[in-house]
Amino acid sequence: MKLNEIKDNPGSSKPRMRVGRGIGSGKGKQSGRGGKGQTARSGVRIKGFEGGQMPLHRRLPKRGFTPPNRLTLNEVNLSRIQSAIDAGKLNASEPITLESLVKAGVLSHPRDGVKILGSGELTAKAHFEVTTASKSAAAAIEKAGGTLKMLREQVAEAAVSA
Repeated sequence: MKLNEIKDNPGSSKPRMRVGRGIGSGKGKQSGRGGKGQTARSGVRIKGFEGGQMPLHRRLPKRGFTPPNRLTLNEVNLSRIQSAIDAGKLNASEPITLESLVKAGVLSHPRDGVKILGSGELTAKAHFEVTTASKSAAAAIEKAGGTLKMLREQVAEAAVSA
């Protein structure tokens, strides 16, 4: 195969329709734009316009609230952390933090922090330094003999000051 022999599949691209080239072309006279008026011209901006009727996006009520300083947390189950410890990706003797979880491949990318969830069982005695944890996860960590240090206040202060 050579560069000059490369071709597209037959029928994969059609030639563009040239409009306004006579009545015999099939796209003559008004060039597929319908009749006269605003929509026959270029630069039309009437996407939400309903002919003077109140547009749908203004008829519907506004709902909800988006907090400006919301934190987006990664959520990790205890079973996933235990499997990473068993596989040797995480060291249970060192503190388990957001950075160590990303480095071990448990999390794909860091967000604003980590929340530990209680699904699964933790057998390793591990020390956690995470943003927050569920009550069941905290109980399971304490039961396994580990410690849990929550950084929620520090992260919240950083988000507000940023």
